Amino acid sequence: MADAPSGDRGGFGRGFGGRGRGRGRGRGRRDGDGEEKWVPATKLGRLVQQGKIKSLEQIYLFSLPVKEYQIVDYFLGTALKDEVMKIMPVQKQTRAGQRTRFKAFVIVGDSNGHVGLGVKCAKEVATAIRGAIILAKTACIPIRRGYWGNRIGKVHTVPMKVTGYCGSVTVRLVPAPRGAGIVAARTPKKVLQMAGIEDCFTASRGSTKTLGNTVKATFYALAKTYGFLTPDLWKETALTKSPLQEYTDFLSKPVVSGKQ
Repeated sequence: MADAPSGDRGGFGRGFGGRGRGRGRGRGRRDGDGEEKWVPATKLGRLVQQGKIKSLEQIYLFSLPVKEYQIVDYFLGTALKDEVMKIMPVQKQTRAGQRTRFKAFVIVGDSNGHVGLGVKCAKEVATAIRGAIILAKTACIPIRRGYWGNRIGKVHTVPMKVTGYCGSVTVRLVPAPRGAGIVAARTPKKVLQMAGIEDCFTASRGSTKTLGNTVKATFYALAKTYGFLTPDLWKETALTKSPLQEYTDFLSKPVVSGKQ
């Protein structure tokens, strides 16, 4: 069979050859040092860049969707660490044979109540990791921490028993006394450390050797900590305006060449 042109490869649709894609994801301009300057593409991004929003908790309070990873970088900065949990090859059967791509699972966290999980598939390992880090940052969630017994000192464990499910894997997190450490397998332990949990008992069942599902189940369990209504949250909260509503006059102004 004759060699197919680079832009028309069997089983790849229209192919990937011959089309320049610019500088990759997101909008940005390079400044004098060669660093990419963030140009917000969303209303939330504009408010964050101009200092109208003071913390991530203000975003979480109104359940505003975070579409730009630079928003998380802006608030957490150097405190945010990332860890590649697993890189696995996945294959798709095409007319020309198998097409192999790489799937990356990445956890990001500041070890102080924020953690995110990103999963990305790409033709190259580096591209998959880069994309997974970006997705993990946009999926960053707050983790509620509490005490095992008396409320003395800093929060150190999960505030109540929580369970996360993914596939056949079930991960249960149980509060532990101060000094017990994280009693868990290597995978859930890394996720809990990234979230800032110091003491925790865990129980798991199912095919936990499927690392992707185990990471997701642990992440989902941590996400449930703020979904549990405890008596200390019963008091009435005063409703305030959403930042998008509060700064509607500022947002209605047109943006000229990246300037507010």
